[in-house]
Amino acid sequence: MKALLRWLLLLVLALLGLQLFFVVRIAALAVLDPASTSFQRSEALRIQQETGHLRWRQQWVPYRDIADTLKRAVIASEDDGFTQHDGVEWDAIQKAWQKNAKAEAKAQAQRPGTARPNAPAAARPPKIVGGSTITQQLAKNLLLSGERTLLRKGQEFVLTALLELCLSKQRILEIYLNSVEWGEGVFGAEAAAQHYFRKPAARLSAGEAARLAVMLPRPKYFEKLPNSPYLSARAATIQARMGSAQLP
Repeated sequence: MKALLRWLLLLVLALLGLQLFFVVRIAALAVLDPASTSFQRSEALRIQQETGHLRWRQQWVPYRDIADTLKRAVIASEDDGFTQHDGVEWDAIQKAWQKNAKAEAKAQAQRPGTARPNAPAAARPPKIVGGSTITQQLAKNLLLSGERTLLRKGQEFVLTALLELCLSKQRILEIYLNSVEWGEGVFGAEAAAQHYFRKPAARLSAGEAARLAVMLPRPKYFEKLPNSPYLSARAATIQARMGSAQLP
């Protein structure tokens, strides 16, 4: 029993130490720009292993040098309540879980052995719908692994709260726009603007910004399909909504 209690105590101390490490890292972001994120490092390793070389584009630019069109487009597309919520949109998460559960149940019913006689032999995998805010996405990409577990999700909520506590909304958006993936080895607004439109992020038009914003959930996919009808239609919808997006 004493040995078990000792191990439990060590586990608790390790968890507290990890949280303290995260607090220090996040507090430092108020004045220091992150050199890289956990997701970027894992992507760099993957690209290096798969291709034998590393094609990488990223250039940090301050908040003022990112066009308001891109800020508005990303907020309109990814998190329209960004300036109002405290980091988590619980209603959006609940709706996403419900949609994912329905999609999974539908996929289960259509699998071989459970499908109806006239159902297709093979069903497409269910589309996973997310409910993460910009702050949650930053917390995940900045400090966490890509695994999908309840423990990692719980840590994501803790980091989201710390980001909202330690940083302003403007700083959160600045770090997000400079760190988010926009293609294979393409990270941040400046690299994306140069890669797709051969211009700085400060000069993005509303239409260009809307297209970049729509790419965010699946950047590598849309990088290969620049003429996707969905991309064009969704970008037009986001551009129409940009006027109501509130900037921090």
